[in-house]
Amino acid sequence: MAEERNHTRSVLIAIGANLPQGGQSALESCEQAVQALRHVPGLRVQAVSRWYESAPMPPSGQPPYVNGVVLGVTSLPPLVLLDHLQDIETQQGRVRSVPNAARTLDLDIIDMDALCQTAERLVLPHPRAHERAFVLYPLRDVQPGWVHPRTGQPLEQMLQAVEGQEIRVIG
Repeated sequence: MAEERNHTRSVLIAIGANLPQGGQSALESCEQAVQALRHVPGLRVQAVSRWYESAPMPPSGQPPYVNGVVLGVTSLPPLVLLDHLQDIETQQGRVRSVPNAARTLDLDIIDMDALCQTAERLVLPHPRAHERAFVLYPLRDVQPGWVHPRTGQPLEQMLQAVEGQEIRVIG
C-alpha cells in the first residue's frame, strides 16, 4: 500500500471560466485556480500554458471562455485529485446546474499518466478533450508531444481536426 501511495503520475488539468466571480474577471479566476492548485497536497505544478479565449462549446449565447492547461505531477489517486479540483471550483463560486452551463470555474483532469478508466465520476482520458481546441491548444504549450492514450493520435493530428474552432491567445 505504501508503494501505491508514493507512486507519482503526470497529470494534465484543464482550467476554464466564462463568468466573473466576486469582482474578478474570468481570467483572474483562472489565475487564482492555478495558485490554489499549487497548494493542493500531493500535487506539484510543473508548467502553466498561455491563456486562451474561446467560444463556448457547444455554441450558445454564453460569453467567451478563458482556458488554459496545467501540467503537474501528483501522488494522489484520480478520485482524490478530482475531489480537490471540485473543492477549488466550489470555493470560487461554481454552482453545478445543467451540462455545459456558463461557470465561474471549471477544472477537468484531461489525462493522468495515460491512465484509461471509465468510472461514474471520472473518465480518463477526458472523453471530449480531443474534440476541443480550447483544451488542445493550451495542452500543446505544456506537453507538445502528448499522444491520446485511447486512440494513439498525436496532438498535432488532433489539432488539425479542430481547425476552425474559435480560439485566440490572450496572455
